[in-house]
Amino acid sequence: MSERTGALRPVRSARYAIVASCWNPRIVDALVDGAVRTLGEHGVDPGLIDLVRVPGAWEIPVAAARIAAAGRHVAIIALGCVVRGDTRHYEHVADGCANGLMRVALDFRLPVLNGVLAVERHADAEARAGGAHGNKGAEVALAALEMADLVVQLAHE
Repeated sequence: MSERTGALRPVRSARYAIVASCWNPRIVDALVDGAVRTLGEHGVDPGLIDLVRVPGAWEIPVAAARIAAAGRHVAIIALGCVVRGDTRHYEHVADGCANGLMRVALDFRLPVLNGVLAVERHADAEARAGGAHGNKGAEVALAALEMADLVVQLAHE
């Protein structure tokens, strides 16, 4: 039986994209910092990380699709924060963003990591952006490294 698994190492000379929303900047900036720091700690040269800012979570899949179509990146990390409010807008944005990101991943056969927080309260977001529950930006950066490595392995079979 053969088994493949991704490793926490960068694909040599490969670019990584981070698409981050501008909405909820204190939270999202902490997620971006966590992702960039983690990629660097695992050997990704800062010059190989491209940060793309979009207005909000709703716009993330469009930017991710354009990046994927260009074919210059081995993984895309999506970062944002959607907080439940008094209307159904939360569900539309959070679900639409997640579905769009999955579509990009499948259509382009590229790792697209969903680090868009969908939370009930701002305190929940703070806990996941460097607080008590860690930093989800850092976590999805680790997953991006593993998946990019795995995709390269699978391409050589």
